[in-house]
Order: sequence, then C-alpha cells, then structure tokens
Amino acid sequence: MRLGVPIFLGYMPVGMAFGIIAVSIGFGVWQSVTCSATALAGAGQFIALAVMKTGEGLGAVLAATTVVNLRYVLFGATLSPYLRGMPLSRQAALAFTLTDETFAVNIADRREGRSTGWSMAGVGAIAWLGWVTGTLVGAVATGLIGDPSQWGVDFAMPAMFTALLIALAEDRRHIVVGLFAGALVVALPLTARIGIPIPASWHVLLASGVAATTATVVWRDE
Repeated sequence: MRLGVPIFLGYMPVGMAFGIIAVSIGFGVWQSVTCSATALAGAGQFIALAVMKTGEGLGAVLAATTVVNLRYVLFGATLSPYLRGMPLSRQAALAFTLTDETFAVNIADRREGRSTGWSMAGVGAIAWLGWVTGTLVGAVATGLIGDPSQWGVDFAMPAMFTALLIALAEDRRHIVVGLFAGALVVALPLTARIGIPIPASWHVLLASGVAATTATVVWRDE
C-alpha cells in the first residue's frame, strides 16, 4: 500500500475532476461514485463522458471506451508470467485494479524482484480508494463551485491523456504516432466541408485506429 500512495495522491484531483464533470452532465452523486468504484478506468471514464455529452448512444460509448481500454490487454499479458500458479479468481481481482499507474509501479517492483500478488493487491487497493474518494469529493462539491468550466475542469481529460503520452512514450515512434493521431482528430471535422460529415464521437476512434495501423505497417520490422 505504501507503493500506491503516490498513485492515491495523483488520483484524488483527477477523480475529483471526473466527479465534477459527471454531475455537470446529469449524473447523480452516487451514480458517479458507482461508476468509478466498478469501472476504475480513468481515461476510459472521461472518454465515456465526452461521448455522452455529444448525445451519442450506448453503442458509441462502449466502442470508444473499448478502444481506449484495449491497452490493458497488453498490460495484463505483461504481468501474467509473474502470476502463474495464482488462482484465477485472484488474478481477476488484480486485473480489476490494473491501470496505467498501478501497472508501472508493479512491473518496476517486479523487475527488482520484490513484487508479489499481495503487494500488487495493496497497490491496487490504495489506488482504487484514491480514485473513488476523489470522485465522491468532486461530485459532492459540484453544487458548491457552480459552473465547472470556469475552473478549467474540462481540461482534465486532455491533460490526463497528454500526461499518459509523455509517461508511456519510449521512443520517436510513439511521439510520431501520438502527433499523427492528434492531427487526424483535428482534421476529421473538416470532412463535413466536402460533404462527408463524421459524427464527433467517432473522431477519436478513427484517428487512433488509423494512426496505430499506419505505424504497424511503417514499422512492421521493428
């Protein structure tokens, strides 16, 4: 749990931002908290709110969050060799607490030969507590702060993704792909001018898919 304290401190303000935005678009306080408590998918939850805000249906929300959260498949595959012999139920519990930050802490601890299933559980538990507590505080405080946009809360999602890109980018390729995807997101709304309107909820999906596929083709030998 000590290893998870920095994650707790980081999740509190971002969780508060999620709670504020969720309530501002129509969630109840306990709906917001339940979402964070049962999903624990920070970036995915922000994406879901963004898609809901555009008025899109459940299908678009599920598609957007699925694409954003596919990275957890790779994280789980990376950790799985260290969990052999652990009952599937315990592996599932650890998978529930798997986030970008808990993965980074656990894999670093594992490479130093210290990590165990129980230490991963401790990291996950304190991270979950920070995310849910932050969401609760933000949701409750929404009525006290008025319009959240005046505090720049809407910037929480792009700020979070920018931080993730910086933290996870290991070489030139990652930076190029990130910039390419960002350029596509900006350019896609312009297709409406040539008679090919694309719903806003699909911009991130298309941009990330095209950028990732292009990178796979260009750097297939690496």
